[in-house]
Amino acid sequence: MTEDYESVSLVKPEVFVYRIPPLGNNRGHKAADWKLDAPDWSGRMRLVALGKKLELRLEDKTTGDLFAKCPIEEYPSLAVEPVSDSSRYFVVRLMDDNGRSAFIGLGFADRGDSFDLNVSLQDHFKYIEKSADMEKREAEEASKPKLDLGFKEGQTITINLGKKSGGTQRPRPTGGAAGGPVPFLPPPPSGPSSSPRTQQRSNAPSAATAAGSNPFAVGPPTTGAATPGGFQDLGGLFSNQPPSKPAGGAGSLL
Repeated sequence: MTEDYESVSLVKPEVFVYRIPPLGNNRGHKAADWKLDAPDWSGRMRLVALGKKLELRLEDKTTGDLFAKCPIEEYPSLAVEPVSDSSRYFVVRLMDDNGRSAFIGLGFADRGDSFDLNVSLQDHFKYIEKSADMEKREAEEASKPKLDLGFKEGQTITINLGKKSGGTQRPRPTGGAAGGPVPFLPPPPSGPSSSPRTQQRSNAPSAATAAGSNPFAVGPPTTGAATPGGFQDLGGLFSNQPPSKPAGGAGSLL
């Protein structure tokens, strides 16, 4: 059996380790009960994936020697548990090769580092869960009987590439009653022609001119003299001559 290869999921150059008091109640651990200003150890943290397993390793900053490790089989679990009063501190269960365990406090200087640890743990186990579901589906598909679509010995098929027969065809639209093409209307006749109204309009001024009368006069044509009881020629309304000024005198306004 080949060993699983290691892949580093997360590295933090500085973490702090604290001795924690025994848990006295069921409310969980609190970072306020630790000596946060005097950590017992500081170093580097690496989160390493070994196949489906995950290990949190505490190592020396300079030499890289292993200080302690925490195997993580699932998350959230007792292996890595956040405290109840802060997002930067965790309670971590350390284990050695002989199976002995001890609980310590683990802290970060920045909340972003603790957030990265949470996200890396969640992503790893989500990937493991999806891989397990995919393997289960593949096993179910493999257990189903396969459909044999191959040809048996001596079996042949026939493919007809000709026109279809017996089908209904859509009738084509016909132009006329006898099935001929649609007739077109003839073009309008060419040549100078005018309507009776145009001829009447063109003849009306010539008739008035031939009679020698004023077209703007009312009544029968006159020679310019006033007719008792009638109207004078209205053609004078269209003259451009200015009215005559009254002679100066006693009744003048000027």
